[in-house]
Amino acid sequence: MIVNFTKRIVIPMLTFIALSGCNLQHKLLYYPSSFVPSQELLHANNIQFWPSDKNNYRGFVSIAENNHVKGTVIVFHGNAGTAADRTYYVQALEPLGYRVILAEYPGYGARAGALGEKSFVGDAKETVRIAHKRYGNPLFLLGESLGCGVVAAIAKEAPENINGLILITPWDSLLSISKSQFPWIPVRFFMKDTYDNIGNLKDYQGKIAIAAAERDDVIPMRHATALYQSLQESKKMWVMKGVGHNDWPRVTGQSWWQEIMGFVSDSSAHL
Repeated sequence: MIVNFTKRIVIPMLTFIALSGCNLQHKLLYYPSSFVPSQELLHANNIQFWPSDKNNYRGFVSIAENNHVKGTVIVFHGNAGTAADRTYYVQALEPLGYRVILAEYPGYGARAGALGEKSFVGDAKETVRIAHKRYGNPLFLLGESLGCGVVAAIAKEAPENINGLILITPWDSLLSISKSQFPWIPVRFFMKDTYDNIGNLKDYQGKIAIAAAERDDVIPMRHATALYQSLQESKKMWVMKGVGHNDWPRVTGQSWWQEIMGFVSDSSAHL
């Protein structure tokens, strides 16, 4: 009876989950917006389409005049909204002397393409390649939430042009988060996107700065701690006190950002 039950009930159920799970996962994980900022809004936020115009762009770049650029920071944002929503990175990093690129994902804003880890990582690698060819080193990658998974994958597959990583509200692996949130569902059977940050960063040799939100109710801080503990020695962790997954920018002033960039930029002289 047990074998018969397994064949008739359990296996068909798992098959159904596997076939439908990828679509469900995408609906739960990705919240793209089709918003594209006007020229007036771009000007107000001191950014412009990058590397070209609205019809062929990969994100936005800061445009303040600076004769002493210390390096380039490419930001890969979280799962909701668009890159144009993340101008607070420009406001934080540009005064410190960094060129900031707000990278956009396929399927977000006006960009064509599929949602998903394979699509995002492949596109991000091309963004990094273009930025390195155009601006050279030092080049830093900053991941926010979902963007940490994209950054970690690039660090595994194409680390040669990267001088350091900044991971804000990261996780250890998407499977770990899914297991903790849905303990009664065999999630590993239907997960197409894994974003295994521990696995992807295990051999990365550069500096890694991790910033975790103390009261993060979207990605509990224990996942950031697990990732941090898995890393090699070139690492440092900041805990943003009293804030959650989405309101952390209010406690990060210029001195905080200066400390973060000071840590990761120490590695730039070695590349």
